[in-house]
Amino acid sequence: MPASDTTPGPATDDDVPAYLDALGVPGLADIHVHFLPERMLQKVWEYFDHATQHYGAAWPIHYRTDTEDRLRVLRRMGLKAIPALTYPHKAGMAAWLNDWNREFAAQHPDVIHCGTLYAEPEAGEYVPAALAAGARLFKVHVQVGGFDPDDPVLDPAWAALEAAGVPVVIHAGSRPLAGAHTGPEPIAAVLSRFPRLAFVIAHMGMPEYSAFADLVEQYENVHLDTTMFATGYLDGPDRWPSGYVRRLSALRERIVLGSDFPNIPYAYARQLVGLAGLGLGDDWMRAVIWRNGTRLMG
Repeated sequence: MPASDTTPGPATDDDVPAYLDALGVPGLADIHVHFLPERMLQKVWEYFDHATQHYGAAWPIHYRTDTEDRLRVLRRMGLKAIPALTYPHKAGMAAWLNDWNREFAAQHPDVIHCGTLYAEPEAGEYVPAALAAGARLFKVHVQVGGFDPDDPVLDPAWAALEAAGVPVVIHAGSRPLAGAHTGPEPIAAVLSRFPRLAFVIAHMGMPEYSAFADLVEQYENVHLDTTMFATGYLDGPDRWPSGYVRRLSALRERIVLGSDFPNIPYAYARQLVGLAGLGLGDDWMRAVIWRNGTRLMG
């Protein structure tokens, strides 16, 4: 049963501001939002158009609108700072994506200057350069990139990110698709050498929930993001380890809101409804949807 102090989540996106008012928080701190160069975005959406072939289930993009409209949607729901996460699928892309990120953030004062990387020798140069230019949030996608995050070629990049204390949203879990280097072991290997890295494990590390939660408990700067968790789309209570929700209660300060906007097959409010439905109480929700993300993203 939900805790007695759990406010029901918003029924629709239009209800999100009133929900935040009821919780007494000034907005949402969502660490997992994507904006991409237009041509790349269209390629991503085309991939999701064939999701039945890739994932075995349809994945209709709910927010398939232009850039300015998507920014308006997020502002209306209460995002005070908007990530623009990008990620390369091959070598030679990350540096120009970082240039695009810098320009996009400069055009929109409430957009967070983000960066990305790929396992290539040049990462040792363009990651410090992006940090020097003001990047304060990075995204890495292990499955899409198809590289080992523990590849020694990335050591200079990880060292720079660790020294800067900049959070890195990293999709390393094996759902919705496993990759050659997904799973907790490569992330654990990186952390063994760079223990102060601020990894934010996307999608709560699904489906390797317990192993990634272990890393959160072992390393003080590692967090989990809630992207698509408890929405009933990729997972559900039948797939969670025994006692996992109780464990999340204890990890309250290390869990941060993520959504995957705009590339989600349902309304944004469904993420908030799912989290509230865990029944962990309003103070847990305040920490997860506002305080923790605000702290991480500055």
